[in-house]
Amino acid sequence: MSVRPPQSVRQFHLTDSGFNVLEYELMAERASSLGRHGLKVETALAELQAWSPERQSTGERENLVNMAADAVWAFFIQREICGLKNGRDLIQRYAIPSEVLARVGVVRRQE
Repeated sequence: MSVRPPQSVRQFHLTDSGFNVLEYELMAERASSLGRHGLKVETALAELQAWSPERQSTGERENLVNMAADAVWAFFIQREICGLKNGRDLIQRYAIPSEVLARVGVVRRQE
């Protein structure tokens, strides 16, 4: 009599099914993309925090806030694709300012 492990503990790379190999690759790509988006959020928030009124104009600050909001929005979308619906932990972990959160999802007109 042969015994097979339960599906929940089975590893994707040990199976011969092409679907499981593809699913494993898709999960790896989702995780990688999530990491890249997280780095973009960190970078955008660091640039916003480094803004100084003595060295830069208020217009540059507006641009930095918009860039941070766009990065956070893309990160929220990527998290939803990965099945992570709640963004509260993300807001706390990255200390996203309310000014940025207020602009998440806002589509600005190009002039």
